[in-house]
Amino acid sequence: MSILIKNGHVIYGENFDVVRADVLIEGNTITKVARNIDEAVDTVIDAKGRVVSPGFVNLHTHSPMGLLRGLADDLPLMEWLEKHIWPKEAKLTKETIKVGAYLGALEMIKSGTTTFLDMYFHMDKVAEAVLESGLRGYLSYGMIDLGDPDRTEKELREALREMEAIEGLKSERVHFVFGPHAPYTCSLALLKEVRKLADEHGKLITIHVSETMSEVGRIQERYGKSPVVLLEDIGFLGSDVIIAHGVWLDSRDVQILARHGVTVAHNPGSNMKLASGVMPIGKLLNAGVNIGLGTDGAASNNNLDMLEEMKLAALLHKVHNLDPTVADAKTVFGMATLNGARALRLNAGAIKEGYLADIAILNFSQPHLRPVNNVVSHMVYSASGNDVETTIVDGKIIMLDREVLTLDEEKVLSLVEKAMEGLG
Repeated sequence: MSILIKNGHVIYGENFDVVRADVLIEGNTITKVARNIDEAVDTVIDAKGRVVSPGFVNLHTHSPMGLLRGLADDLPLMEWLEKHIWPKEAKLTKETIKVGAYLGALEMIKSGTTTFLDMYFHMDKVAEAVLESGLRGYLSYGMIDLGDPDRTEKELREALREMEAIEGLKSERVHFVFGPHAPYTCSLALLKEVRKLADEHGKLITIHVSETMSEVGRIQERYGKSPVVLLEDIGFLGSDVIIAHGVWLDSRDVQILARHGVTVAHNPGSNMKLASGVMPIGKLLNAGVNIGLGTDGAASNNNLDMLEEMKLAALLHKVHNLDPTVADAKTVFGMATLNGARALRLNAGAIKEGYLADIAILNFSQPHLRPVNNVVSHMVYSASGNDVETTIVDGKIIMLDREVLTLDEEKVLSLVEKAMEGLG
């Protein structure tokens, strides 16, 4: 399969330089970016008036939680979780979770996300939906043992079962990741065993860390140290670890994360909505910590639109620091693309020869995106997911001219309504 994208404004390379060029895709790889490419190909896409962007990497979400969108808004995190979300989740079945995964996949495809890192349960069912959708999914089973040794063993068995099921799909697009929920919901025994299993099986790890002040206080009271120091002390941290949130980090925490090569998945929309706090982006950037961008679940955001998330990230840190130069457009764009791909050890996140063909094409022939003075700035401050026309993953077109080709949108939405009837 070969695709030629003609006449677009291409956001090229790791520095995100904007060039007028064509993009040639052969198989699943970008093989040439140049003007006036004249090759015989299977498909030609005319991108005149369009911007050809790397696909977005959503580095932290809970994709089936779209089913819970709008059910419990305007609450602090623990009240939101304990009184509303967890009771609803107890009613979810394997099949309703798969429906939620279809909904999440549909939303991500339509807003230009090509890869996402997920945490939930019944991830084998999520994997089936991801495989069908054409997206890249890095899927973790969220382990919670609450210090109960019997539950520790049960959670580890379930994670290994999920890993075996996902690996059984034998897909280059769908991968298993170890996902202990957080230091305050997981015993040290569980966390140590996860570290051991990740090393043994060569898997990444994702975990919620320092999301709220109360969470940090709880860990401080229990262990006498911050969550990050705790994780370092038990040998948990490494360059294969992606921590979600990282809001309440002090200078020592930041240096530890930098030393171990840990990535932080920033979730500004969720952090603002739940009033969790503001991540210390300046300290992290100055220390050289890799920062990716995530939406969190659609129950706490309330969407999976990475373009909107970029704008939120850029604006939040400017007003919080009273400094308009903080979180500039190109830095934030990198968080949503190349940085996320690097965290996942994926050769994507940039449009350049040799990179995987994961691409979003946006229609810039619209009033809110004209004149085209600065493409990357427009991507961060002016565009939305609704401007994405075409999504390409692994060299395959999964949405063309706003029509999703891999999933039946009408059927998915109907299944969602039926699933909600069962939740009461």
